[in-house]
Amino acid sequence: MKLAFSTLGVPGMPVADVVRLAAGHGYAGVELRTHPEEPVHTGLTLAERTAVAQEFATGGVEILALAGYVRVAAEGDDEAVLAELAELVELARDLGAAYVRVFPGGGDQDPAEADRTAARRLGAAAPHAADMGVRILLETHDSHRAGADVARVVGTVGHGQIGALWDVMHTWLAGEEPVAAHAVLAPHLGYVQVKDIASADETTPLALGDGALPLKACLDTLDADAWVCWEYEKRWYPAAAPLPGLLAAGREHLLRLGAPKQ
Repeated sequence: MKLAFSTLGVPGMPVADVVRLAAGHGYAGVELRTHPEEPVHTGLTLAERTAVAQEFATGGVEILALAGYVRVAAEGDDEAVLAELAELVELARDLGAAYVRVFPGGGDQDPAEADRTAARRLGAAAPHAADMGVRILLETHDSHRAGADVARVVGTVGHGQIGALWDVMHTWLAGEEPVAAHAVLAPHLGYVQVKDIASADETTPLALGDGALPLKACLDTLDADAWVCWEYEKRWYPAAAPLPGLLAAGREHLLRLGAPKQ
């Protein structure tokens, strides 16, 4: 199991500090929240992109993914969505990130229509992603919270550069058992996001192991070399405990849960 954390847990932190934090706590990778309010976003120049990639390479930390905010099932014209996605994919190429995260964002549309929209756009984006050497992952989230929802869209696209990102909180909130979520996502799975919360009604981020999510059952489904990323949503919950002080214990907890079965 290879471990990463998301910069959603350290909003606004400079790249050099993120690299030191990851390397100092034994995390092999980082998922970069990619947004204009963050140090890494699509407005960076080529020189700035090169500097970010070099910072990570020097620190021995991998940029696992860019966590963007493209909503592939959202209502509206395709052109703007595809242009935003292309910019994100090109940034990932320049930084050496393997994956780009996108949301469904289907809202209150008819589910079948949202599926068609997402599949059409992802299918259109796939050749460019292949040219860039980047894989686009649709996260279990919002309108497509269950693994079955995301697998339905990704399976329709049927392209190797389009895959799935398993956010274990959302499949749990959808009432989907970990083994069922993994079964449908496995053929498409890029990596897994873990976190912990007290309940479906109290989603303030907690230290791993302090909440209700079935993390061990989720990790038990994964291959030994799977990437697991801790997405600690400090950005949306300012009162939550600071992530840096939790990273060491979080890493140890995940390693214990993912230890080989006797």
